[in-house]
Amino acid sequence: MLRQSSIVLPIRATRRGLHEFTEGVRDFSARSGIREGLLTLFCRHTSASLLIQENAAPAARRDLEAYFEHLAPEDGAYEHDDEGPDDMPAHLRSALTATQLSIPVRDGRPLLGTWQGIFLFEHRHNTPQREIALHLLGE
Repeated sequence: MLRQSSIVLPIRATRRGLHEFTEGVRDFSARSGIREGLLTLFCRHTSASLLIQENAAPAARRDLEAYFEHLAPEDGAYEHDDEGPDDMPAHLRSALTATQLSIPVRDGRPLLGTWQGIFLFEHRHNTPQREIALHLLGE
């Protein structure tokens, strides 16, 4: 029988950059009682995003963060700066990444690769609490 389960996972990053929350997702999947299905994650914000990325080598995360600093620098000539100099670069970085992820679930666990983790990519210096909606549909 098809079932569904959902929660909103609050995340408060301590700094701008990548913050892994894979364990919170695994815990939700295991507690749901759903063995096989599709897990959707949705970031409810326009200045943060979601990534599945390398979770073993910190240098990979640092390089990714530096790349996005280069792509959307704070000292750009942006019109939109209502919330400060990191406002528009945060929106650009979010537009270039994803606000939604879909991950298959088998045996009650997200089917991530060996070195894959799920990350909030916080694009702001002032790190507000973020909400990630998780929805699991399956049997």
